Amino acid sequence: MTDNNPGHDCHCPAAGAHGYADHKADHLKRLRRIEGQVRGLQKMIEEDKYCIDILTQVSAVTRALESTALNLLDEHLHHCVANAIHSGGTEADEKINEASAAIARLVRS
Repeated sequence: MTDNNPGHDCHCPAAGAHGYADHKADHLKRLRRIEGQVRGLQKMIEEDKYCIDILTQVSAVTRALESTALNLLDEHLHHCVANAIHSGGTEADEKINEASAAIARLVRS
């Protein structure tokens, strides 16, 4: 995964950690499960499974990724954005704008 926004990350120097740090193991477990689902999709296509069954699984993977994204966004808002607002200044505006753009990307996807 590449960082499309190299000047901005979810590391909040004042807080000392990424917003997802407390749930990192949970996120990794969930992403590994999604990875397994994607491998299952590949196998379904290799085995010429029924189109609707494949589409059903694609939908399940999509929902799982969306759920993961919403969890990460929630943690970002409660950790990084909240800390920036508490600190005030331009960092607060930057974090709010960054979160707003992330929400817009999620809604469009």
